[in-house]
Amino acid sequence: MGPKLGKVERYLLERIQGDGAIHMTLLDPERVSPEEAAAIAKEAEEAGTSAIMVGGSTLASTEELDAVILAMREGGLSVPIILFPNNVTGISKHADAIWFMSLLNSTDPYFLIGAQVLGAPLVRRLGLEAIPMGYIIIGYGGAAGIIGRAIPIPYEKPEIAAAYAMAAECMGMRFVYLEAGSGAPRPVPETMIATVRRAISIPLVVGGGLRDGESVEKAVRAGADIVVTGTAVEKSHRVGDKIRGFISAIKRGIRARLARA
Repeated sequence: MGPKLGKVERYLLERIQGDGAIHMTLLDPERVSPEEAAAIAKEAEEAGTSAIMVGGSTLASTEELDAVILAMREGGLSVPIILFPNNVTGISKHADAIWFMSLLNSTDPYFLIGAQVLGAPLVRRLGLEAIPMGYIIIGYGGAAGIIGRAIPIPYEKPEIAAAYAMAAECMGMRFVYLEAGSGAPRPVPETMIATVRRAISIPLVVGGGLRDGESVEKAVRAGADIVVTGTAVEKSHRVGDKIRGFISAIKRGIRARLARA
């Protein structure tokens, strides 16, 4: 008998199965005001994003986090809001779910299990749906790599990323996230995505450095089930058009993947 899945996780799996791959929008409460977040999230939903992720690498204020989520709620958002925490301060009772993740290539036990031990009782008390994830920093890594004290996996070492991903699956994690870092100069390479995809059977999330349709299409073609864009959306003055472009790129990537199979 498999694990009992929560509502949000079932929704994500059904969307992946139905569409082939999906887009998620990441918003950083330190970069956008509550009003801006509400407007961006609503435009993103209308354009076809499947969920809104909320979190940042250096976020230290639960008040900012709560304000952003409540503003999105008041704006009539209907897609799930999933917490993407960098620490225990990344937990909010107003979200639908939380990526309950371990930074697998951190050198600090705090980011492997310490923060999770501190956060688990609160997650349970608030009734948040916890979705277990193996989080792996790749290449550039950005602030997430620095704050999380990770040793980023070199772009040219896909077999190491695959080994980490296999370990995540063996430990019971139900998603794997390859993170190039917010604003990364280049995204996770196609070769690495493809190598990890072949190594695991659980959904693969890819984020960081995905600025345009071409990079999103390549990630999906290589095997990404979920692509996450944040900086490219936050800096756009036409959020809906930007995300519709990403959705079209995802569809092209799926067609290319199927044609190659």
